[in-house]
Amino acid sequence: MKKAYVFPGQGSQFPGMGKELYETSTVAKELFEKANDILGFRITDIMFEGTAEELKETKVTQPSIFLLSSAMAATASDFAPDMVAGHSLGEFSALVANKTLNFEDALSLVSKRAQAMQKACELEPSTMAAILGLEDQVVEETCAAIDQVVVAANYNCPGQLVISGSIDGVNEACEKLKEAGAKRALVLPVGGAFHSPLMEPAREELEAAIASTTFAQPICPVYQNATATAVSDPAEIQQNLIAQLTAPVKWTQSVQAMVADGATHFIEVGPGKVLQGLVKKIHREAEVAGV
Repeated sequence: MKKAYVFPGQGSQFPGMGKELYETSTVAKELFEKANDILGFRITDIMFEGTAEELKETKVTQPSIFLLSSAMAATASDFAPDMVAGHSLGEFSALVANKTLNFEDALSLVSKRAQAMQKACELEPSTMAAILGLEDQVVEETCAAIDQVVVAANYNCPGQLVISGSIDGVNEACEKLKEAGAKRALVLPVGGAFHSPLMEPAREELEAAIASTTFAQPICPVYQNATATAVSDPAEIQQNLIAQLTAPVKWTQSVQAMVADGATHFIEVGPGKVLQGLVKKIHREAEVAGV
């Protein structure tokens, strides 16, 4: 039996997140307070007492989810991963869990990532849309035939693919994909076109920060979004993390690769249960649980 620990990304936040753990765990409280110092503002006040709207601000959302996921991993009993993976932002939590990054460096990178993505979103209006009920290849080919910027961004599970790009590109793709038989083509309430070429300014900004950060030898492989393969070489992990901002999140392929490599139990570490649901849709026989 092999255990895969998986870490959620943006969208899993909720008001009050982390408050109970902060109040009941000394280890978690120390991490939360360390995060307040590193970020230069009391993110815990927003996490514990803020509104859903306040939590949706990218510069708050990303560090909040990373922080809670990391604290849950640090305080989990019998935490012994055979492999790890994270969905988009969750990859940073995964890299702390497998000792590739230390908590402080990872939080600084997450904060810079959030701010760089926010700036990139402000350069050009852009969005994302969930496409349900079509084969991946149909979505890919339809997007490729459109003159505007629009690409497959998140391979969440079979029959659920998120596209990303300019507002005109995404709208045109949604119309064509509905004509092609999509059950739904739903524009998402997000700030911009994550995991698309429109994130290139953010990728360039983050590249220098990632390149100057120490990446250690991990205690177990990470299945990275950009490649959907097991990676243990620190230099390779570093390069894949840089590529992640403009590359698609290959979540379906990552889970399939983990199963092929022996994973039978998937434990989600972080707020919500999104990844547990996706894993079951990808591999019905998998055992799923949350910390």
